[in-house]
Amino acid sequence: MQEIQEPVEAEFSSVNRLIVENLESDVALIKDIGHHIVAAGGKRLRPLLTLLSARCCGYAGEEHIRFAAVVEFIHTATLLHDDVVDLSTLRRGRPTANTEFGNAASVLVGDFLYTRAFQLMVALGNIDLMQNMARTTNAIAEGEVLQLTRAGDASVVESQYLDVVTRKTATLFASACYGGGAIAAADSVRRKLLYEFGLNTGIAFQIFDDVLDYSGNPAELGKNVGDDLREGKLTLPTIQLLRTCSAQQRAVLEQAIAGQDAGQTEAVVAAVQSSGALDYATAMAQDYQQQALTILRELPDNVFRDAMAAIARLSVNRSQ
Repeated sequence: MQEIQEPVEAEFSSVNRLIVENLESDVALIKDIGHHIVAAGGKRLRPLLTLLSARCCGYAGEEHIRFAAVVEFIHTATLLHDDVVDLSTLRRGRPTANTEFGNAASVLVGDFLYTRAFQLMVALGNIDLMQNMARTTNAIAEGEVLQLTRAGDASVVESQYLDVVTRKTATLFASACYGGGAIAAADSVRRKLLYEFGLNTGIAFQIFDDVLDYSGNPAELGKNVGDDLREGKLTLPTIQLLRTCSAQQRAVLEQAIAGQDAGQTEAVVAAVQSSGALDYATAMAQDYQQQALTILRELPDNVFRDAMAAIARLSVNRSQ
């Protein structure tokens, strides 16, 4: 990550400062929860992609720093809301905000972060940027609702899974890149290339995230293996297992997904690990990663593009 950040290191530090500054409020609880989340860290891949995309297209100003903070605020707001919906207790190895401060406070501070993001963005005065982010936040909300309505449903198929992944995760990656191009006043062709690069990188990232949920080290993940299953979420590894397992395994899996037999979680995790489902999902993540890298070759060849390529490779080659 340090090598990836190096071409925009000073700007990345400015983004972090801007995030902290804009968590200020005369409402103490907002500051407390905001700083709780910031202290948890994270890779900040989305704002980093904004900085790199703008600089890749030749931008030399400072507005991309503000938009990068917008992207991170929107991402953080979604995390706050997700943890409440999923009843999560751990994120990045730390108690979630809803565990520390309660569900109501987490939801409302998530709303604060959304509105603060749009305050920052309006100040940029870029209508293309605002229209794209309005579509993006709407798509994220739709993805979250779709995922909620399908919780515990063992009939979810791969195309439905990819639809949720695209809306809920990949669109923000895509818009982070597109926004960098918009701020750089890149032409429509380059903006589209940036969007498609981000979209494919985001899909690869989320699919591999779902692989790690069944194969990662809990200490590195900052959460327990099998959490998606406990929450009734059908991700690509479980969808693939359902397609290939025996009738007896399917009955056990359906009960676990529906939350009727929580004691079967370890058995299902073991079945996913031994079935080849993780290899299938990893191969699909690598396909999307390769599409992202192919698209990237159409953009200007510079150190910023190299760093974007490194992020695409990192989307599948990581342990957390």
